[in-house]
Amino acid sequence: MNRIRSRSWLPATLTLLSLLEAPPAYAAEPGVLIDLTRHPIGYLALLIFFIAYGFVAVEKATHMRKSKPVMLAAGIIWALLGIVYAARGESAALEAAAKHVILDYGELMLFLIVAITYVNTMRERRVFDALRSTLVSRNLTYRQLFWLVAALAFVFGPIIDNLTTALVLGAVVVAVGVGSYQFIVMGCIIVVVAANAGGVFSPFGDITSLMVWQKGKLQFLEFFNLFLPSLVNVLVPAVFMHFGVPKGAPQPVSETTRLKSGGAVVIALFLATITTAVLFKSVIGLPPAMGMMLGLGYLQMYAYILQTIGRRRGDETIAFDSFRIMRHVEWDTLLFFFGIIFAVGGLGVAGYLALASNYLYGDMGPTTANIAIGVLGAAFDNIPLMFAVLSMNPDMSSGQWMLVTLSTGVGGSLVSIGSAAGIVLMGIVRNHYTFMNHLRWSWAIALGYVASILTHLHVNAAYM
Repeated sequence: MNRIRSRSWLPATLTLLSLLEAPPAYAAEPGVLIDLTRHPIGYLALLIFFIAYGFVAVEKATHMRKSKPVMLAAGIIWALLGIVYAARGESAALEAAAKHVILDYGELMLFLIVAITYVNTMRERRVFDALRSTLVSRNLTYRQLFWLVAALAFVFGPIIDNLTTALVLGAVVVAVGVGSYQFIVMGCIIVVVAANAGGVFSPFGDITSLMVWQKGKLQFLEFFNLFLPSLVNVLVPAVFMHFGVPKGAPQPVSETTRLKSGGAVVIALFLATITTAVLFKSVIGLPPAMGMMLGLGYLQMYAYILQTIGRRRGDETIAFDSFRIMRHVEWDTLLFFFGIIFAVGGLGVAGYLALASNYLYGDMGPTTANIAIGVLGAAFDNIPLMFAVLSMNPDMSSGQWMLVTLSTGVGGSLVSIGSAAGIVLMGIVRNHYTFMNHLRWSWAIALGYVASILTHLHVNAAYM
């Protein structure tokens, strides 16, 4: 009897919460998501998201890791959704939506863990110190180095994807810019801008580009029509930012830094891992994350080989412990991804992403809508917005699909948390590359965004 009484609150609570349900016009059919865009729970979820977003924006002032507020927000948002769905007896539909988000995050997390582990291993093998030594020995100024890393990021973006490019070149910027706070800030910002722009004109360069290609909206070669607009997107802000880079040069290095044993092999294994991920996707149709995990196996086996050699020679400096290196994975970044993806995913389940897309394409027209989607992507993450666009499947020309691919890809550069590249660098270069430091140059990046759109509308007019 006491056990029954102790649980009697559950039906009563669900009945009370059912009074807060959406009007009948917005009720869901069995197994279909419920529209909560005019529901008190929906409004509360939006408020929670924006409060968490505000804490991320002032991370430097509060000294609160960015992952903490968004994780809390994501959990509360989905708990609120769960209460409403339980009250309606539609928990199965919400569970299916949650599993879809888990799948998206799981693939991204595995990809990131492997990429960050490789970057940390290359750092331990002094790869970036050796690169810094090489660059500094050429007597390049900070401004010349600024343009060099911008060019490298733009070239590597479509090859090894914008996220990995930001990881690698962000580490290079920090290594080269030791002692110059301003150069590291400016270098990280241009790396994010250039990596995102470079990722646009390749189906493998950005997640949103990959989504468009997978859906068959653009053919493989059609992406290369976006090369010139992407280049303009980098050049315009870089010209303005050039004057914000310090005029001096890095301190000369007295000694030439050499790679530790196996450093060159680790680089080769990293390239092999990226190639494996691309082949898994393009040739055998498996998720790229599986190819990355196979690449982690390459690294693990090589670490074992070095450990064996080191024990035989009695030289501990030869080997490295791959599991110890994996402990230094930037969990703040990974958990931030969890919070953002699940929080935005929750808003999508509530119906807000679809509502925004319907308004844009229904009332504004495809050109205006596709441009606006890129701006919205900077604030709400471009991946779920692109998913919403693809789900709506508006009847658009290839030129319009190129436009939305361009806008979502480069629009994420407007703020630091608008793209995977920016989010990762915020975690790795925490004390230099921050939300506010990036925001100070958003006006120049916005000019590049507008210029790239105008360039596309001109050079690809025949496709519109």
